[in-house]
Amino acid sequence: MIPVILCGGTGSRLWPLSREAYPKQFLPLAGNETMLQATAKRLDGLPDLQAPILVCNEAHRFAAAEQLQEIGRAPQSILLEPCARNTAPAIALAALAALEEGGDPLLLVLPADHAVADVSAFQQAVAPAAELARQGNLVTFGIVPTRAETGYGYIRRGEGLQADAWRVAEFVEKPDAETAEGYLASGEYSWNSGMFLFRASRYIEELGEHRPDMLEACRAAYAGAARDLDFTRVDGDAFAACPDDSVDYAVMEKTESAAIVPMDAGWSDVGSWSALWELAEKDENDNLLHGDVLAESSDGCLVRADNRLVSLLGVSDLVVVDTDDAVLIADKHRVQDVKKLVQRLKLDQRSEAQSHRKVYRPWGYYDSIDGGPRFQVKRIVVKPGQQLSLQMHHHRAEHWIVVRGTAKVTRGEEELLISENQSTYIPLGVVHRLENPGTIPLELIEVQSGSYLGEDDIVRFDDDYGRS
Repeated sequence: MIPVILCGGTGSRLWPLSREAYPKQFLPLAGNETMLQATAKRLDGLPDLQAPILVCNEAHRFAAAEQLQEIGRAPQSILLEPCARNTAPAIALAALAALEEGGDPLLLVLPADHAVADVSAFQQAVAPAAELARQGNLVTFGIVPTRAETGYGYIRRGEGLQADAWRVAEFVEKPDAETAEGYLASGEYSWNSGMFLFRASRYIEELGEHRPDMLEACRAAYAGAARDLDFTRVDGDAFAACPDDSVDYAVMEKTESAAIVPMDAGWSDVGSWSALWELAEKDENDNLLHGDVLAESSDGCLVRADNRLVSLLGVSDLVVVDTDDAVLIADKHRVQDVKKLVQRLKLDQRSEAQSHRKVYRPWGYYDSIDGGPRFQVKRIVVKPGQQLSLQMHHHRAEHWIVVRGTAKVTRGEEELLISENQSTYIPLGVVHRLENPGTIPLELIEVQSGSYLGEDDIVRFDDDYGRS
């Protein structure tokens, strides 16, 4: 069995904490580990399990690889999607990669951004699902519902196949409240978890029958794949031509071999701030408070204060999320609409939809402290032994002031070492590189000045991370 961890998605309903450049699967929302790390670790103990295949957006490749490395879980492959095409093509790429390695393994397909409270119950559900998958079924895991939830899709059970397993009768869309109450009362419906188990060849066979255009595009994209460091980069043009569709619509709703196995494991898709509030342990006033928060005569609230004191007085059922560059205040019952705010930010071309003030890079990160017309100030942290690309800017000059560690600087034909409280100047148009030759993180303040300060004003001549 090979786990396939789907690491795409933008998590827009968890804005402002989740952003396109650093979405919710890379954040520690439901514990100390990130959601990707928790997904990988809940596989520990499953029998006959190979290393996972990770499918992620090309822009997130370094974050995904580093987070798995931090917990000692090396994937057998990281497949990079040059653009988002939903779950059906992503799983097809993973199936093609698995079949290329020989044999016909079972694929345990898991989103990277779900939470599971009871890992033992999760693993116990995998065993009967694996047996059904070996028989040629395409198995989905149906979550035993605990309430009449209107934010999830549902699956209705059909005829019994074996103990605690049924044929899928139908998939149904997110219901209204009255319909959801009926589903719950009938006992015939489960929440659609988005987790699956099937043989790689069976998925390819069913996709070829129901969406041959999608399979053809995925085959072409994978056939044109190239290795890039630890990543497999599929052909961009071929994958861009692939239709966009979910595995539910493309395959599971059409196949006659869909089966459902129940799972009662404290599952949540953590698809909104209210879902996170439901999932976590709350205080005596039903508040979920994280960070420096004072709550007086307030109840039923979720507050996340990462940067400053946030105070509540006499309010109920609010969501308040404070980040470096944005604050969200919302009715807890309206948080499914947070994505509408993100859509407005995108229409206005505001950076808050795309990235945080702190931006992670494979060599470390930078934090945009201040900025204005013709200047920008950043705090840059470079990990030991890492270096930025050899680069040049057309429109800006840079001043570097080291506040911790030692920097090795390439500036034109020069190479120099600068230490704490020392500085250097990079004139506009000069080829340069920053490196940390030490054993502690290098921290410096960068002051940029010029007519244009965008991140796309970079010409790279050499890069350890394969960025063009």
